[in-house]
Amino acid sequence: MTFSTPGAAADAEPSSNYTSTPDRRRQAGRTDTLRPSIAIVGCGYWGSKHVRVLSTMANVGRVVVVDHAPERLKGIGAAFPNVETTTSLAEALAEVDGVVVATPPLHHAAVALQAIRAGRHVLVEKPLTTTSADARLLIEEARKHRVRLMTGHTFEFNPAVRELRRRMDEGELGTIYYIDSARLNLGLYRSDVDVVWDLAPHDISIMNFLLRASPSTVSAWGSSHACGATKDLAYMRFQYADRDVVGYAHVSWLDPRKVRRVTVVGSKKMAVYNDLAEERLRIFDCGVDGAAPDDLGKVAQFERPVSYRYGDIVSPNIHFEEPLGLQDRHFIDCIRADAEPMCDGVNGMSVVSVLEAIDRSMATGQVIQLAGQQVEPAMAL
Repeated sequence: MTFSTPGAAADAEPSSNYTSTPDRRRQAGRTDTLRPSIAIVGCGYWGSKHVRVLSTMANVGRVVVVDHAPERLKGIGAAFPNVETTTSLAEALAEVDGVVVATPPLHHAAVALQAIRAGRHVLVEKPLTTTSADARLLIEEARKHRVRLMTGHTFEFNPAVRELRRRMDEGELGTIYYIDSARLNLGLYRSDVDVVWDLAPHDISIMNFLLRASPSTVSAWGSSHACGATKDLAYMRFQYADRDVVGYAHVSWLDPRKVRRVTVVGSKKMAVYNDLAEERLRIFDCGVDGAAPDDLGKVAQFERPVSYRYGDIVSPNIHFEEPLGLQDRHFIDCIRADAEPMCDGVNGMSVVSVLEAIDRSMATGQVIQLAGQQVEPAMAL
């Protein structure tokens, strides 16, 4: 398969190494609304996970895996004998109702655009695209062709993250002061993206999801250490003006510990979501009560009177389900019901816009202004 650039012609000639079950092949373009068939484009790390999840779903008809490397297809076919494989994207598009794009990010826009123009619903792994202009094009084309476009922000489907947002919405944490996230590990170094475009989409999408908004300003600092000019360490600051909340994120490929943690600090309580812990969400009934403004003049500034609250630590009983499974099930449900996905194209474009702002901030040392936008689901078509 050749990954063409947006607007380029799709590969029209069928591949001779397409493997399928003849009696299950259906007329091209006919949608099975009860058991849609899905093509997964790219069978690397995330693509193979989608194959595992989708190939076991009862309400999925066929799973067709598309990749330009026959050796990878051979491995997928051996591991999942019930899936079909091909190197031709065009031939796969003629056989399916939806497409999961799990290629390297540079190819997301081209593959998704080809699928959309073929009238197929599309789920694109994060980041949606590598430019906001490409993201906007995909949104416009999806609306034009009346298909659903979804972004793979998997952590928005994590039951612990959803429980945290529910408690924030109900005011349990009080006024939110700030959110701090850390996503660290030793590697894996990638040649196609730097650490920001690899890891930060998760933290940005989580913060946007928790706050139901996107940042108004972005500032960032990054550095390259182990692999030439590729940034492997970055610190970011996001101002959510509408919520009067600041978000901080630290991402690194060069750290001895694997960390996947988000801390939310409020006026009443604090919460820690740790994706690597057995208790993924913990609520801390603790905080600081500062002195009233009238009292500050009675003491030296460095002796500002405060009182500290230490209460219980609660770990909610959360029924855990694999986030990727919930995400893919949601995509299938949206195809079956012709409904707008929770993580739609606008959601994905919002994150891409922030990533672009991070790059500009690191290049210029300036605070980058963004137009704040809501990231709630769009209206149905």
